[in-house]
Amino acid sequence: MKKMILCCLLLAALGGRAQVATVGKPLPEWKEGYLDLHHINTGRGNAAFFIFPDGTTMVLDAGELDPTNARTTSKRNTPIRPDDSKHPYEWIVQYIKQVAPQKEKTKLDYALITHFHDDHFGSYYPDAPLSADKQYVLTGITGVGGLLPIHYLLQRDYHYPVNLSTIVNRLPQDTHYKATWNNYLAFINAESKKGMQAQFFKAGSNSQIRLQHHASNYPGFYVQNVKSNGWIWTGKDSSVVQHFPPVDSLNSKTWPDENALSNVLVIHYGAFAYYNGGDSPGNVFLGDPAWRDVETPVAKAVGAVDVATMDHHGNRDAMNENLIKTLQPGVWIEQVWTADHPGHEVLIRATSPYLYKAKRDLFATNMMEANELVIGGLVQQAYRSLQGHIVVRVLPDGKEYYVIILDDSKPSIPVKSIFGPYTAKSKP
Repeated sequence: MKKMILCCLLLAALGGRAQVATVGKPLPEWKEGYLDLHHINTGRGNAAFFIFPDGTTMVLDAGELDPTNARTTSKRNTPIRPDDSKHPYEWIVQYIKQVAPQKEKTKLDYALITHFHDDHFGSYYPDAPLSADKQYVLTGITGVGGLLPIHYLLQRDYHYPVNLSTIVNRLPQDTHYKATWNNYLAFINAESKKGMQAQFFKAGSNSQIRLQHHASNYPGFYVQNVKSNGWIWTGKDSSVVQHFPPVDSLNSKTWPDENALSNVLVIHYGAFAYYNGGDSPGNVFLGDPAWRDVETPVAKAVGAVDVATMDHHGNRDAMNENLIKTLQPGVWIEQVWTADHPGHEVLIRATSPYLYKAKRDLFATNMMEANELVIGGLVQQAYRSLQGHIVVRVLPDGKEYYVIILDDSKPSIPVKSIFGPYTAKSKP
């Protein structure tokens, strides 16, 4: 009798896990109550797709590096995934359509751009395809938005510290960034006429991004906007403080750089919390002003989380000690596209038991061989997975979650490996 009970319990446990994912098979469809956080690897920049518990959808960044830039296709950068038969934005869209709740009528309730660098919102390049209405070219977020309707487009207020249009219009006519920016504005203009609403991301708000379908069923879910430009949430109510000193519009040395202006958010679902800080810097190098460290005040407001993406892909100017010892995630996710990701000293800090003692697992979308050769054995010791799309599937009520790696070498994105279950931290 006892053996029968044990057998039934074991089968039930295996059956539950099989519903989450099975290696070699497609990822089981999102279900009402799941929070799915997909980190999509194209080898050309950051892209993430979220499905909230009621089916609300959101893209966070859609990078596409300039393929005509020599660095993009050099050995310093990662190759395009799964192959070059499609543009990166097309691979992002195909991925979304495969996992979205409504595959036949896929749309995006939200798209958030953390900041205006090409690996996060795309780059113009000659021969980039035109949109159907021929109003803009398709690359990065304009490519995704040209193929999938976006309801709300959220971005930082680009009039700070100086209107970005004013800055780029001073660039030479043949500069790709100038063309990129003007193309982005053309995209906003064209899609706004079709119903897209472009908004500036509001630091401190926990209602700008909200469930669109059955919000009352999930009172424990909300998205906390933490930072935009220099405004950083205090951790209380919706109050914010300005981190940067006053800027001199005529002196560019007083202007915060684009990375330091990144939008930051935390997604909460019951006991579970997920942090994404864009390319926020935290390490102040020689000659840098102290206020370039935005990670320390951000971490103070956020507190401990369960899953965190590495700021600035784990680059050397990010992931400072204060951020690591305050967030203390059980899972670090690193979105990699170059041999600069991660810095060796960053990886030492991220894995240090002196900053926090709790066990942590690291996952990378696209670790390069160069990193493994230079850093050495710490890469293999620290990371549970070095290649593939990274999915965090949070189960109903946010008490448990899994990390699921999908094979990025195949357009069908079968499950490659499964980690978990992890137990979410209990929060007040």
